[in-house]
Amino acid sequence: MPEDMNINAVRDSFTESLAGASTLQELDEIRVKFTGKKGTLTQLLRSLGKLPPEKRKEIGQSLNTLRDEIENELDLAGRRIRDSENEKQEISERIDVTLPQKGRISGAFHPVLQTMHELADIMQGLGYSVASGPEVEEDYYNFECLNVPPWHPARDMQDTFYFPDGKLLRTHTSPVQIRSMLQYGAPLRIVCPGKVYRRDNDTTHSPMFTQMEGLLVDKNVSFSMMKGTMSEMLNAFFGKSLRYRFRASYFPFTEPSMELDMECVECSGHDAHCRVCHGTGWLEVAGMGMVHPNVIRAGKIDPDEYNGFAFGIGLDRMAMLKYGIGDLRLFFDGNISYFMSGFGGAEKC
Repeated sequence: MPEDMNINAVRDSFTESLAGASTLQELDEIRVKFTGKKGTLTQLLRSLGKLPPEKRKEIGQSLNTLRDEIENELDLAGRRIRDSENEKQEISERIDVTLPQKGRISGAFHPVLQTMHELADIMQGLGYSVASGPEVEEDYYNFECLNVPPWHPARDMQDTFYFPDGKLLRTHTSPVQIRSMLQYGAPLRIVCPGKVYRRDNDTTHSPMFTQMEGLLVDKNVSFSMMKGTMSEMLNAFFGKSLRYRFRASYFPFTEPSMELDMECVECSGHDAHCRVCHGTGWLEVAGMGMVHPNVIRAGKIDPDEYNGFAFGIGLDRMAMLKYGIGDLRLFFDGNISYFMSGFGGAEKC
């Protein structure tokens, strides 16, 4: 019958077209060609009304069956093409995890953090433990327990960041020493590294900086033990034997109190135009002293039985000296001009 021949011809034409399709766009074109509004199969369905009634049902069923076949074949072909394209994409984007990585093998510590770790390791080798405490501190631990009377300038609002509830950002890590004495008693050997805060901000000062304090409380602690500890720590940190001098000073929490100067690590005092020591040959690096009996007493330790020494050292300063960093702002600021002027020996601190 002519109608049957048309159906077979449509089927053969579709099969031939489908065999040559390799992309989703070509499948869409085939779909439009056969089942679209003006497609071959659609036109045959519309012509059913011209057939004799006895043939209309039979031919209509055959056309509907062919339409279902075409749609199923198109769906199957679409899935095959998508799977093939996905596989090709996966192959092209595949990462061989066994290949060696590019760029830096590993990250690095911030210079100040590296300095903190190095000094803490040195002190642990001398028998000290590392202690920590809160950065938001009570006035009691930050000042009162450290023999700082209410009239002392360190309590002035221009030096300390206070909160409305009376708490403050610690101005040193000394509160950790009090907390440790209260918790562990004596004998005690600790270092307390951490961030501290003061109202100060210029090229050589930051409102936030990093400090490490040390405390030794035991029986019969001498001033010479403190001097030996400081020289051993700094010699190990800088990797060479340096000269030191101790100058009398004043801190409310130590008596007697001293400032520690060390030999210039850049010129050893031989360059009158040294950018580091400005020709003096000396660098001020730490404050220290024998712990005041009132401070030991505040830690619930008997000052008649125990005494001790304490010291404080700026880790930012140590990092600048060891790594030749010329501007404190390099530690905190992303300004590339600071970076270019501060590194590479352009300017020493």
